[in-house]
Amino acid sequence: MERPTRSLVSTEDLSDADLRAVVARGVDHAAGRVARSLPLTGDVVGIYFRKTSTRTRTAFSAGALRLGAQIVTFGPDDLQTNTGETVGDTGRVLARMLDVIVARTAGPQRELADWAGQRRMAVVNAMTAEEHPTQALTDLTTMARHFGRVEGLRVCYLGEGNNTAAALASVLPRFGGVALELRTPPGYGLTEEVRARAEANAARSGASFTERHDMDELPSGVDVIYTTRWQTTGTSKPRPDWRQVFAPFQVTPKMWVDSPTAVFMHDLPAHRGEEVTAEVLDGPASLALDQAENKMHSAMAVLEWCRHVLP
Repeated sequence: MERPTRSLVSTEDLSDADLRAVVARGVDHAAGRVARSLPLTGDVVGIYFRKTSTRTRTAFSAGALRLGAQIVTFGPDDLQTNTGETVGDTGRVLARMLDVIVARTAGPQRELADWAGQRRMAVVNAMTAEEHPTQALTDLTTMARHFGRVEGLRVCYLGEGNNTAAALASVLPRFGGVALELRTPPGYGLTEEVRARAEANAARSGASFTERHDMDELPSGVDVIYTTRWQTTGTSKPRPDWRQVFAPFQVTPKMWVDSPTAVFMHDLPAHRGEEVTAEVLDGPASLALDQAENKMHSAMAVLEWCRHVLP
C-alpha cells in the first residue's frame, strides 16, 4: 500500500499544528531524542538544484540518507526541460519514479505548485524567487533550540525583503507574543502580499509585525538580530547604486549596546564587511553555524512530515 504524501511548496501549506510539530521534531533530531528507525527505508528522494547550494542541498541529501531513503541527484542541465519539455510533463514523469523531490529553482513558485498537483510524489520547495520555506523552519528550529521556545521572542531583521525574509515574516507572527520588526532598504522591502499575510497572522495570534525602511530608533532589548547576504542566490539588483542604499543596514557590534543579550543569526553564505562585520559573524553571539547544522535536523523533520511519518 502506497504511503500518502504532503508537499511543502509554501509555509502556507503547514497548519499551525503542522508548523509546531515540524519545529519540535527538528529540535528532537538535533538533541538526539529520535530513535534511528530508518522510517524512509524504500523511499527514493530526488535532489534537484538549478542554483548553487551548500547547506540546503547537503542537509536534505544527508537527512534523507540518515532516514533510510536513497537519493537521486539532478544538476541544472540534467533534465529535458532544457530541450523543450514542459515543466508539467517533467513533474508528471518524476512523480511516477520518486517519492519526494526537493527542488531549488530560484524561479516562479508556480512551477513547484504545478508539480505538487499530483498525489504520488511530495514536493519540497528548497527555494524559489518568492519564498524559502525550509530556511524559515530551520530558523524556528534554531530559536526553539536556543531559547526553549519561539513564543514571545523579539526579532529584528535587517536587509532585503528577499525570499528568506518573506518566509520568516510568514511564520514568526504565527507564534503568540512574538515581536518581529524588519528594517529593509527603500525599494527592497517585502511584497504587499507577504506583508498582508504577516499582519493577518500577527493579528490572529497576538504577535506584532512592523516593517520600516530606515535605521532610526532601532528596537532595544531584542532576542535575535538576523540578516542575510545582500546578493540573494539567483538574483541581481536593477539599480546600479544598490550598495549605497544597503550600506546603512549592515549589522555591526553597535546593535548590541541596546540589546546586550541578543544572539545573531544568518542563513549563510555570508560576506564579511558587507551585510555583517566579521566581529559579529565570528563572535560569541553568533548562532550562524548552529543554524546551518540545524538545517539538516529540520530537513529530516520536513521529509518525515511529507511522508506522514510525523503525524
